[in-house]
Amino acid sequence: MEYIYAALLLNSAGKEITEDAVKAILVAGGVEANEARVKALVAALEGVDIAEAIEKAAIAPVAAAPAAAAAAPVEEKKEEKKEDTGAAAAAGLGALFG
Repeated sequence: MEYIYAALLLNSAGKEITEDAVKAILVAGGVEANEARVKALVAALEGVDIAEAIEKAAIAPVAAAPAAAAAAPVEEKKEEKKEDTGAAAAAGLGALFG
């Protein structure tokens, strides 16, 4: 995930996503950069509009939500008996302060 985060950070800063830039971010974050993974990431992102990809990814779950809600069975919620935990919480706090 660190590799993706590095690319997103570069994109957010308006910088070009290059092998050297990704490595620099990883090293600054204390991650030992794997050359093959860096090359694969940069190659995979070549020609990709990251902002557009993020927008599409954010829209997809929202568009699917109404269909999923309609298909989900409706469950009755049982009302649980709640105990008054205020006194118990106060007693627990008293133990912390002597």
